[in-house]
Amino acid sequence: MPYVDRETRKRLDAGGRPRTAGELNYCITKLVDEYTGTKGQLSYGIINEVMGVLDCARHEFYRRIAAPYEDRKIMENGEVYRNRPTD
Repeated sequence: MPYVDRETRKRLDAGGRPRTAGELNYCITKLVDEYTGTKGQLSYGIINEVMGVLDCARHEFYRRIAAPYEDRKIMENGEVYRNRPTD
């Protein structure tokens, strides 16, 4: 949840970098809140737009960062799945 203490909010709002997952969540939440505030009255379309952007960012992070990391760990530690499709 993005509910970090007041001192942490001050640091982050002044441009400090997030140090924890909660702080990162706070920064993302603030950015989304600022964006939706520029759009006028909240609507399904705006909510859907933001949800789509967040989902695309999540998928791109997985594709570019998480998947290569997991592939490297498979090479280092061995496969776990026995029943996987053959290439």
